[in-house]
Amino acid sequence: MKKILLILSFICISFSNTLLYSQEGKCHISQEEFREKQKEFLMQKANLTKEEANSFFPIYFELQDKKAEYNKEVWQNIRKGNQENTTDSEYSKITEDIIKTKIMIDKLDLEYLEKYKKILSPKKIYNIQRAEMRFHRELIKGLHKNKK
Repeated sequence: MKKILLILSFICISFSNTLLYSQEGKCHISQEEFREKQKEFLMQKANLTKEEANSFFPIYFELQDKKAEYNKEVWQNIRKGNQENTTDSEYSKITEDIIKTKIMIDKLDLEYLEKYKKILSPKKIYNIQRAEMRFHRELIKGLHKNKK
């Protein structure tokens, strides 16, 4: 179950960054606006105080920036696999690199969990994780709604 949640988190975080852009590559919402909406949502759903939020979110967004860099690497590897002349050994390396990158992201999550524990109670950390998944779910619902 934990592994599934981590994989879903990875996919959601990767996907949320791509949701900021339309098919033409034009930004619908700035990263700052996106983060502000995310911050408000997480604060409300996890019942964070202003003091907790002021301590938590700089660290949270630091982690998100680090994950974005790793996710960028993953997408670059995935694009390599789209080339027609990709060999089986290259596909094997791409797949292995993607998994290694996911492991690095998971290690980052654990590292930052320790930082979160210094700021928030275990229950609030759990509530943040739940709220984060709900936030991404609502983003996806909004995307589908806008397509219709």
